[in-house]
Amino acid sequence: MLEEIAIENLGVIRSARVPVGSGLTVITGETGAGKTMVLTGLGLLMGGKADPATVRPGASSAVVEGRVRVADRPAVARRVDDAGGQVDDDGTVVILRTVAAEGRSRAHLGGRSVPQGVLAEIADDLVTVHGQSDQLRLRTASRQRAALDAFAGPQHAELLAQYRDAWTERSALQAEIEDIETRAGERAREAELLRLGLAEVERVAPQPGEDVELTALVARLGNVEELRVAAQLAHDAVAGDEAAEPQENAVVAVDRARRALESVAGTDPVLGRLAERLAEVGYVLADVATEVSGYVEDLAADPAGLESAHARLAELGTLTRSYGETVDDVLAWASDAGLRLLDLDDGGERLQAATARRDELDAELERLGTAITASRERAAAELAAAVTDELRGLAMGGASLVVDVERADEPGPWGVDVVTFSLVAHAGAPARPLGKGASGGELSRVMLAIEVALATAAVEGTGQVLPTFVFDEVDAGVGGKAAVEVGRRLASLARRAQVVVVTHLAQVAAFADVQLVVTKSSGDADGVDDPAAAVTVTGVREVTGEERVRELARMLSGQEDSDAARRHAVELLESSVVGR
Repeated sequence: MLEEIAIENLGVIRSARVPVGSGLTVITGETGAGKTMVLTGLGLLMGGKADPATVRPGASSAVVEGRVRVADRPAVARRVDDAGGQVDDDGTVVILRTVAAEGRSRAHLGGRSVPQGVLAEIADDLVTVHGQSDQLRLRTASRQRAALDAFAGPQHAELLAQYRDAWTERSALQAEIEDIETRAGERAREAELLRLGLAEVERVAPQPGEDVELTALVARLGNVEELRVAAQLAHDAVAGDEAAEPQENAVVAVDRARRALESVAGTDPVLGRLAERLAEVGYVLADVATEVSGYVEDLAADPAGLESAHARLAELGTLTRSYGETVDDVLAWASDAGLRLLDLDDGGERLQAATARRDELDAELERLGTAITASRERAAAELAAAVTDELRGLAMGGASLVVDVERADEPGPWGVDVVTFSLVAHAGAPARPLGKGASGGELSRVMLAIEVALATAAVEGTGQVLPTFVFDEVDAGVGGKAAVEVGRRLASLARRAQVVVVTHLAQVAAFADVQLVVTKSSGDADGVDDPAAAVTVTGVREVTGEERVRELARMLSGQEDSDAARRHAVELLESSVVGR
C-alpha cells in the first residue's frame, strides 16, 4: 500500500508531498500537467523508463521518493531483502528514483542502490495502473483473455501453469527434432570423417611422447662419430687414456691436490675441510669417467635403426599434419572424436526418444487445453453476470457483457481458446466486440466494472491482498448520474483495496476518503529575479472541510464562491456518505 509520494523538480512540480489514504484517494485540480506529473512520479517509482525531459527546467535533477507498506506482502519484502535493502520496523520500505537532466537515472530500494528492473519486478505486486491507454488495451483479445483467466481463480491458474510448462517443454523438443532432421546429412558426413580419422590413428597406433623420443633417437644415430669423439675426449680429460702413456688428467690433478692439503690439515682445520671437498670432487669425477666410458662402449652405428626411426617419424607426421601438432595432441583429438562420434551415432535414438516424448506432451496439452476451455467457459458466464450487474449500478441498466470462448485456429502458450468480450449497449441491441462498438465512456465503465468484479472474486476466492489500483481519468466521457455511480463503484472497490483516482468530476471526487488538489502559481526560477526566468510552480495539498467544499464547487461550476455550486457540493458530499 502506498503511504506517500514526495516529488521535487519533476516537470511543472518544484516540490510536492502527496499523502495517499488507505481507502479512496482522488487527485483533482485545474492543472492537468501537474496531475500527469504525479502519475509520472508514481511510474518512476514502479520502475518506469526515465526521461530527462521531465526534469523541471533549470534543475539538474528530479527526485521522486515513495514510502510503501509491505508488511502484508512477504514476496515484496523478500525481494527487498534479496536486493540488500532494508524494510523499516513499521513494515514500510522507501523507494527513491533520481532522474538527471543529463546522464542516467538512479534507483534505490530500502536504502540500497538497485537496477531499475528490480523496481519493475515488484511493481506488479504493488500497483495496477489504468489509464486511457489501458482502455485501448482492453479492446485486445490477449488482455480480455488475461482478465478472464484472472477472474477464473487459483485452480484455473494452476491448470494454466501446467499447460505453459508442457508447452515450453514441447517447444524445446520440437526444436531439437527439427535440428536433428535438418542436420541429418551434415551429421552423417561429420561422422564419416571422424571414422576415417579414427581408423587412421588406430592403424598408426601412436604412443604418448613417441615423436619426441624418436626425434632424439634420430639425432643420436645420425651423429654417431661426432658423439663418440666428443665422449672419448671428455673421458680422456677426466680419467686419461688407459692404452696410452700416463698423462696429467682431472682425476690425477684433483687427487694430488687432495693429498697436498691432507698433509697439512693438522696444522689448519680450514685446509682439512677443503681436502674433504676435493675428495668429494674426486668421487664425482670417477663416476663421470665411468659413465662416459660406458656411453662410448654402447654407442654404435645403426643404419637400420636410423632408417626405421625416420620411417616411423614420417608415419606419425601424417597424423600430426591433420589432427594436431604433436602425437599427444593427436591422441587428445582421437579421444574427443570418439565421444563426438558416439553423440552423432546416437542421433537416431535421440530422435526416436524426442518424438515419443513430444507425442506424450501433445496428449497432455490436449487434456489440459480441454480442461482450461471448460474452466474458462464456466468463468465466462460468471464474469459476464458479475460485470453486467455492476453495469446496472453504473447507469448502464440495459447493457450487458457477453464473454465468448471459442476454439483458436492454432493452440498457443495460453491454451486453445480465443476470448472475446462483447457489449450489448442496451436491450435489443446486438452484441458488439469492445474493440469495435464501445465508446470511450462505455469502455471506462466496463473496465471499472471488470476491476470491481475481479477484486471481489480475488478477495472472496483467495483472500489475497490486492495491489493499489490507480485510475487515470477512468471517468472520461462520463457525466451526470453515471458519474455518481462511477464514484460509488470506486468507493466500493476501495473497501477491498487502496484506490487512487485522477478525476475532473466532482461526482467522483465526493466519494473520496482523501482528496488532493494540484495547485499552481507563478514564480521565478530558483529565486532569480528575472521576468524571463518566470516559471509555473505546481504543488499538491490535501483539502478538507470548507476547502474541500470550495474545490468541489469549482469542479462543478468553475466558480468556487458560487452559493449554488457550494450547496450542490455539500449535497454531493452528504449523498456520497449515504450512498456508501
